[in-house]
Amino acid sequence: MGDNERLTLTILETARLLGCSRGLAYELASQGKIPVIRVGQKRLLVPRKSLEDFLAGKWQPAQAGVTTEKVR
Repeated sequence: MGDNERLTLTILETARLLGCSRGLAYELASQGKIPVIRVGQKRLLVPRKSLEDFLAGKWQPAQAGVTTEKVR
């Protein structure tokens, strides 16, 4: 990861990286299949490292600050 890359991604950015729709990305987050951090009541962020680990099959839900709880 370069110095100019952010540590988190929006759901839309995550969807683009995964090659799926924004709606599907939200659905995957609500099912706990994408690791998310809830910021406030509405904003969801996906930690870049957790997404990389998730895609590599190494992601663990117990990682600090990351949840798989259902989101709306």
